[in-house]
Amino acid sequence: MQLFRLVRLSLPVFAVLAAFSAPVRQAQAQVEMDEQQSFLGYLQLLAARARSEGVSEATISQMTSGLTFNPRVIALDQAQPGSSPGSPPAFWPYYRDHVDAARISGGRSALAANTDILPRIEAEYGVPGKVIVAIWGHETNYGRYKGDFDLARSLATLAFEGRRRDLFAGEFVALLKMVDRGVPRSRLVGSWAGAFGNPQFLPSVYLRVARDGDGDGDADIWNDRADTLASIANYFRDAGWRRGEPWGVRASVPAGFDRSAFSAKLEAPSCPRVHARHSLWKTVAEWRAMGVSPQAPIGDSTLAALFEPDGPGQGAFLLTGNYRVILQYNCSNYYALSVGLLADEIAR
Repeated sequence: MQLFRLVRLSLPVFAVLAAFSAPVRQAQAQVEMDEQQSFLGYLQLLAARARSEGVSEATISQMTSGLTFNPRVIALDQAQPGSSPGSPPAFWPYYRDHVDAARISGGRSALAANTDILPRIEAEYGVPGKVIVAIWGHETNYGRYKGDFDLARSLATLAFEGRRRDLFAGEFVALLKMVDRGVPRSRLVGSWAGAFGNPQFLPSVYLRVARDGDGDGDADIWNDRADTLASIANYFRDAGWRRGEPWGVRASVPAGFDRSAFSAKLEAPSCPRVHARHSLWKTVAEWRAMGVSPQAPIGDSTLAALFEPDGPGQGAFLLTGNYRVILQYNCSNYYALSVGLLADEIAR
């Protein structure tokens, strides 16, 4: 009887909640409808830009027809960790997560499985196979996950949202140019942020550096190993990779070493906060003379910067210009370091 009275007394509460929730749902539906109408209007601006840059009407129609705003993409973008003040997080936990036994084993298997392809690519582009494979491993775990978001929908949504409109509007138009070049619409899926294929290129990067690695007339970085590996190598060559130079080496730093005398004085044109953590550039011979000892072969005339990601006594590296090339792929010290260290482990 007591339970019956409790339920009976609660019924007006449910009625009140229902009365309030219906208008809320209606208002939300109206907001979504208005947002979609605004999105469709913005699509016309993207179409006009694509048209002005020579994209065919057939491609514009194919790529914009039925396209809808994707709120999940915006939610994922807004959930990305931002820059926070204070000291950066520790590197070595990141390293353990990204250079683990499974990724090392997968890289060694990928290296062994492509001995018919990699020597030719190394000779042509000057980029070591171990570095190419390490990028592949970091970006998609050797092709195991490449993303399943519709690229046109993601890029148009991100451009419409406006936070990085110039970037994503340009990438949307570049995606349409890929279709004009012959890339099938069915391939155009990838990450929520618009990157795709084994190396996770953006459309503008694909147009600039994607290569047909096996001569079949198709730069298929989604499914073809030769195309994937040649395209990564071409990206690195295009970014200034120096043939025969390592990305860097581990180093030991003597006790009492005065680091303040070698702090960077100039601001880098790209990734300034990343480069600000590196020392001044010195030749390896100069570092040796000051007691900083490389732990792997590297030429005495090679210019290098000292970097201690977790501070004195927690591991040190001498980084070359090729490390900066890796940073062009992803502007993060921890990414670039872990790519270089994974490459070394793969080849060990």
